[in-house]
Amino acid sequence: MDAKTSLRHALQTGREALLWKLEGLTGYDVRRPMTPTGTNLLGLVKHLSYVEMGYFGPTFGRPVPEVEPWLADDLEPNADMWATAGESRDDVLALYRRAWAVTDATVAELPLDAPGEVSWWHPDRRAVTLHQVLVHVVAETHRHAGHADVVREMVDGAAGLRSGGGNLPEVDAAWWSGYRDRLEQVARDAAGR
Repeated sequence: MDAKTSLRHALQTGREALLWKLEGLTGYDVRRPMTPTGTNLLGLVKHLSYVEMGYFGPTFGRPVPEVEPWLADDLEPNADMWATAGESRDDVLALYRRAWAVTDATVAELPLDAPGEVSWWHPDRRAVTLHQVLVHVVAETHRHAGHADVVREMVDGAAGLRSGGGNLPEVDAAWWSGYRDRLEQVARDAAGR
């Protein structure tokens, strides 16, 4: 597998991991702010939509009118990290799929050494290649998929790499409760040293 194919595969794996974290949840639960900074599942999807559109559109001179308002200086802080009451789950998921199309077209049409410029980065680092941006967005997607892992577990206890778990031990709730209690005791013991 060549580098471009490998990076594209890693990006798609992160995208799919993020999306399954919304499966089976109510409209309230996908929007619930679960951290002091308001992190919520639908907001993570919306954020990554604009991340992909920005990095794989304007960065490489490929206009994406839908992302232009999100690059404005007067945008409300964190506006891309939550869905408004008027934006449905389907709206946000469709936005994410459109972002995938922007990314996938850019990656398919340009070589990894294609030059670009990330206008919102520090001037010393703005000059990039498609390869650098792909690595950056793969990392950001997986970082936010990790946030979604924690948020989903806080919402309803669902955990794991993919639907049905996939990478967690097959044990019952009592085992997890005992495991957590043991870790709590270890933390208390270590803090007392």
